[in-house]
Amino acid sequence: MTSLTDSQLLRYARNILLSNVDIAGQEVLLGSHVVVIGAGGLGSPVLQYCAAAGIGQLTIIDDDCVDETNLQRQVIFNEQQVAQPKAEAAAAQLRQLNSAITLNAKTERLEAGNVDGLLQGADLVIAGTDNLASRMLANGYCRAHSIPLVTGAAIGTSGQITCFDFRQQNSACLACVYPDESENLSCAQSGVLGPVVGTVGSLMATEAIKLLLNIGKPLTGRLLVWDAMSMDWQNFNYAKSPGCKVCGEN
Repeated sequence: MTSLTDSQLLRYARNILLSNVDIAGQEVLLGSHVVVIGAGGLGSPVLQYCAAAGIGQLTIIDDDCVDETNLQRQVIFNEQQVAQPKAEAAAAQLRQLNSAITLNAKTERLEAGNVDGLLQGADLVIAGTDNLASRMLANGYCRAHSIPLVTGAAIGTSGQITCFDFRQQNSACLACVYPDESENLSCAQSGVLGPVVGTVGSLMATEAIKLLLNIGKPLTGRLLVWDAMSMDWQNFNYAKSPGCKVCGEN
């Protein structure tokens, strides 16, 4: 692994000062490849904090274009980027934040025909898309290749987040937690408060860093649910389902 330069030691000094990160941990982050599915409300803070933290390679997957209605919550974009492909617009902004990392913009939707190519080489995948089919594809790929998966969702004034560490043999999967594949309501249908997706996305980035560095207690086997109106946080424990159609015994 390449040693940190003087410039990197200065840039990431506040990470390095943390005893459970230190220089060795920062080198792990710089050598990591994280794929982020969705560059919207959740993807915006995920991408910004992952880039700022010094994750060495980020792949951004999104087939949508920036719309004026996105600017209320998708804080990675600006008015001049309306109508531009989100993946490319996000990569352009991140290059200004951290020019030393590698950014790959993929302007396509994650589907069965491209999942192998788009997720190949990932050390960790973050699913911030509101497309359930894409999240389930990521779940299946990550399970098959023993790659950790961080997933989150937000609607209205509430959000939720959980992680699946498929490096662990008995890990549950997304289909264990959400066996019903019916599509959920979207922000376009129900609305969403901007800071809510910002908070959930920030937590997703935190969980990703924890999993990459094997530190702390990630949200594996736990679903964290947040109600912004009451500021209540709830943890729901779950386990691998024997009847799960993706990872179950049958």
